[in-house]
Amino acid sequence: MNIMIRLKTLSFLQFFIWGCWLITLGSYMIKTLDFSGSDVGWVYSSLGIASVFMPAPLGMLADKYIPANRLFAFCHIICAISLYYAASATTVNEMFWIMLINSLAFMPTLSLSNSISYYCLDKYKLDSVAKFPPIRACGTIGFILAMWTISLLHLELSNQQLYIAAASSLLLALYALTLPTVETSKSSTKMSLVSKLGLDAFALFNSSKMAIFFLFAMLLGAVLQITNTFGNPFLHDFSENPVYKGSLVVEYPAILLSLSQISEFAFILTIPFFLKRFGIRIIMLISMLAWTLRFGLFAFGDPSPVGCVLLMLSMIIYGCAFDFFNISGSVFIEKEVPPKIRASAQGLFMTMVNGFGLYFGMLFSGEVVDYFTIEGVKNWHSIWLVFAGYSLALAILFYFIYPDKNKESKKAS
Repeated sequence: MNIMIRLKTLSFLQFFIWGCWLITLGSYMIKTLDFSGSDVGWVYSSLGIASVFMPAPLGMLADKYIPANRLFAFCHIICAISLYYAASATTVNEMFWIMLINSLAFMPTLSLSNSISYYCLDKYKLDSVAKFPPIRACGTIGFILAMWTISLLHLELSNQQLYIAAASSLLLALYALTLPTVETSKSSTKMSLVSKLGLDAFALFNSSKMAIFFLFAMLLGAVLQITNTFGNPFLHDFSENPVYKGSLVVEYPAILLSLSQISEFAFILTIPFFLKRFGIRIIMLISMLAWTLRFGLFAFGDPSPVGCVLLMLSMIIYGCAFDFFNISGSVFIEKEVPPKIRASAQGLFMTMVNGFGLYFGMLFSGEVVDYFTIEGVKNWHSIWLVFAGYSLALAILFYFIYPDKNKESKKAS
């Protein structure tokens, strides 16, 4: 089988698993299990906790000791088991600890899948800047198909979504073992303690440009999962208004939200052009401004004809907001770091974005949701405006702090 097809299949299954529950689990916990906003934020913060501790050391293991595809398969076996047990969880504590185990295994696979893809592309002498975005786009297709499956089967408020995710994880674990074995970089020469511990990637912080990049990666990472966590509960709340009864937005909210992933698919394909044409500074700035619009349009959107247009625009904006940072950042790091620390650097990026950033973002967002909840009624308008304000402030800071390559070139000349 062509290596591109095989890598696209890997990406498809990886994100199909996530799409089964990431968008809809919040609604299941709030509507079915009666969890509060802070409870949901705490459960989702498990993704951040796992991303702080797991991607870097597992990236080190993949770099030096265990072939990445085999480590990837082992992680997904753990995911399958934990998701199976999560389906029977009914209390906040039980759900948190089970999902934490799942996150500890799943989050490293995001960077490991990138490393596997980059290794295979390099082995077959294919341009990663041109070839990786289409591979990642297949992951988006998998995510979309999973969301549609869960929504059309009316499983958004059911634990069945977790059983489907568990079965998919087991399938991916078996598939990963059929991929080309990723070579490790074992060396017969004496290595320093830093190298043995896989901490080589932290040397990137010696560069002010890279240090600022990772700082804003963490700050922007705080908003990446907010609409994925609370977007579905936000749309489900419109069902309590009889005016919107029977609306497609209310009946199939996950399908509406899947338009975000469709937009993501389209924007992924533009990354090679924009990254080469404008560079990472402009790309990240555009992403932050897009997040501001994403939240702002949510604040004024509803199932009415005009409000629905605003929601649709927000879904379109999402592709730019997410891809122009998350995917471009991964490609940027691939081009900036030497191959011997590829997995470690990708793991560090994942730690900053989906680790520290996601953890604090989930705790903060959960508190914001509860703060604007009075007698069980959530003021979503104010909630989304708070997040929009944060994104705008981040964009302004980034504009003035991150070095402008063009200005530096003029000074040097």
